[in-house]
Amino acid sequence: MSCVSIFSSIFCNEEPVVTELSANMGGIVARDHNIVSEASSISGIPINKMEKAFSARTSVFNKFTHERERSIAYLKLVLARMLTNEDLIIEGFVSHLIPKEINHVLRVCLIANLPSRISTAVKEQGLTEDEALKLIHKQDEDRAVWTNNLFNKQDPWDSSLYDMLIPTDKMGELEIIMSIEKSMGNEAVQATQYSRQAVGDFLLSAEVEVSLAKEGHNVGVESKCGEVTLTINKHVLMLGRLEDELKYIANKVPGVKTVLTKVGPGFHKTDIYRKFDFDMPSKVLLVDDEREFVQTLSERLLMRDMGSAVAYDGESALQLIKEDEPDVMILDLRMPGIDGIEVLKRVKQTNPLVEVVILTAHGSEADKEICMGLGAFAYLQKPVDIDKLSETIKSAQKKICRESTVK
Repeated sequence: MSCVSIFSSIFCNEEPVVTELSANMGGIVARDHNIVSEASSISGIPINKMEKAFSARTSVFNKFTHERERSIAYLKLVLARMLTNEDLIIEGFVSHLIPKEINHVLRVCLIANLPSRISTAVKEQGLTEDEALKLIHKQDEDRAVWTNNLFNKQDPWDSSLYDMLIPTDKMGELEIIMSIEKSMGNEAVQATQYSRQAVGDFLLSAEVEVSLAKEGHNVGVESKCGEVTLTINKHVLMLGRLEDELKYIANKVPGVKTVLTKVGPGFHKTDIYRKFDFDMPSKVLLVDDEREFVQTLSERLLMRDMGSAVAYDGESALQLIKEDEPDVMILDLRMPGIDGIEVLKRVKQTNPLVEVVILTAHGSEADKEICMGLGAFAYLQKPVDIDKLSETIKSAQKKICRESTVK
């Protein structure tokens, strides 16, 4: 029996096709939200954060946390486990995570032209044409970034990614279903010993990738009949030590026979490989209008294995928090526009779990009293000893971990 993967975008009328196809096949439908929910359950990564793996906008903290890569590793693991069932319809972004070697999956893309999609949006959701166009462009941007990251294909509808590219605005639902079912009967997409082995290889590589992610590592993983190859795509100062650590972790995964390591095309770039340390703060937002000071502070924290992003005014900080919540914020009080006290007040109203450390050269005892009353974690004066600031950030992070554990 063949499996079917279906990729589409908003307002391409994919839902009736998936529903009818499932009824005819009698198989399981695995959508993005199903796989995300299961991946969140086994990883501990919140669903809303895992869903960001599909977004065009990558977290400013991701280069420190590897949260997107860890999310994808768990999504692959859940998907690989599901693929052991051959009566399966996989619908959504996750369909692109299926390796091409698993050739008993019929890869289908449902598309429609823009005027048709706008018309559907207006009819189904009561949107204006401008609102519909904006929503469609946002959804398509997410898909373009997704396929570009996975396959270096900026066009998510590129025919080379699929077995069938079906225009839902030009074919009726019954015609589409019959076309897909006819293709599923083709000998080329039937399960074979080779394709079932490819599922096993995918599952093992996903298990290795998750094991590495649990230890803070992010490398490429491929598996073939128990032989695992790990690809390092960032420059490493002590390559041999990293290779030994990666092999040690991978070799502990049941089913792994041998582990090889190699460097990939990105190895000689200037970006440095960083293992994610789960015990260190990696989502610190520094807010200060003194650019040279705050940039230097960011570099000094990085030297202590703390990842940070920088905002130079209150407005930018509030926007960043709205889009990408940090764990700890280091906040100056005197800034042009929205001052630090107002930023603190708004953050505690909208994102109370963010711990805020005030760091100022101009504050008074009255300011300190106000800030602590508004929920600041600590109040420090410039110039501050970097070790004292580091310990304060670590303490704030520990408080967050304690409270999240209790919940």
